[in-house]
Formats: sequence, structure tokens, C-alpha cells
Amino acid sequence: MQPNRNGTRRPRAPDTPSVLATPRSRVRVPLRFHDGYEADAELVTFHGLADGQEHVAVVLGEPGPVPLVRLHSECLTGDVFGSARCDCGPQLREAVESIAERGGVLLYLRQEGRGIGLYNKLDAYALQDQGLDTYEANAALGLPEDARDYTAAAQMLRALGIGELDLLSNNPDKAAQLRALGIDVRDRIPTGVFTTAHNVRYLRAKVLQTQHTLPLAALTELSAG
Repeated sequence: MQPNRNGTRRPRAPDTPSVLATPRSRVRVPLRFHDGYEADAELVTFHGLADGQEHVAVVLGEPGPVPLVRLHSECLTGDVFGSARCDCGPQLREAVESIAERGGVLLYLRQEGRGIGLYNKLDAYALQDQGLDTYEANAALGLPEDARDYTAAAQMLRALGIGELDLLSNNPDKAAQLRALGIDVRDRIPTGVFTTAHNVRYLRAKVLQTQHTLPLAALTELSAG
């Protein structure tokens, strides 16, 4: 296990998943977003995922030998309710279009609040309102800064026949974990930068604490403003 900045221990992904996952069902679902963008998707569910969660693969376009892949952690507040406290909703919307154009897969992972769950995430929000950043708030609750493990994601990719990919993500830990799990991440492609008056401190903390690929200087200027 690897220590977080606050000294808590975070489980790291094993070298390879201990169990092979298999596709459970496939269903075509037409997607439509609030801005009118539409995409045809195939949703795939799985047997044998290591964490027992109901993760879903969203296959878009025509995936080639090296598809574009995003690991998107569930965010009820951002994805569904359009919360301006994070950038999750806009990232999801962008990812679907980018992946549909090139061909690839979005893994929708049930990892609310970087793996701490919805209620804990909202408790952390309350602490952020008192001045803590997103990582400090988790630590104050006695929780890991980031509890996500991508073993199930690697299982899903293998079940879909994907061993090499380009990863759509600002988060270097996602690429590192996938590589440790035997997935060849050829390139990591940053997402867009989706700032609001309510999420600049959150985005800046992600750069400073977990080295996300975001423009620190611009975020610092916006935060100061």
C-alpha cells in the first residue's frame, strides 16, 4: 500500500486482476445530453468484477486497435444534477463526444466521491465550506484522499478485448494503476478545463496535491480573483 499525503494508507492495485471478468449483457442505448448532443452507445455489464460493484462500459463509435478510453467515476451531483462544485458533468459530456468520434469506451465506475461514497462526499463538502480543500476534508473525516482502485476497470477492458489504449484523463494515477495491472497505456490525453466560480479551488487542489494535468497558473489567478 502507498501512503497518501496525509499519512493514510491507500490500497494499490495488484500486478494483475486475480479473477477474469466476462461480459454479462449488451444493450444499445441512444444517449442525449442537455445541449442536444446525441450518440448511439452499447452498454455492457459484467460478471466477476473484483469489487462486486455494478460498473458499466459504454462503447461508442467504432473502437480500433488502440481505442480512446476514459475511466469516469460516478458523480451524482455533477453528472445528474449539474453541480458547479466539480467538473465531472462537463468531463462526462466531453468524453462521450470525443470517444464517439474516434471510437472507444467510457467505463462508468461506481466510485462516488473518489471512492468514499455519496454521504461522505457531502460531509466533505460541508468541511470545504469551512475552508478545507477536497483532500484535507477527506482526511478530517478519517478517509483516504482517494480510495479508488482500478482493478475492476482493468478486468472490464480485458473482457472487451482491450489491452492497449489511449487514456482520456488529467489524473496520472489512473494511468499508473492501469499499467500496474498490465494494460498498455500508450498516451494520456488531458480533458478540457471546465472552471466555474465554485470549483476553482477544487481544481487547483487536484493540481497541487495529485498532479492533475491542469493549468495551475490560470487556476491560481482565477482563485485569487
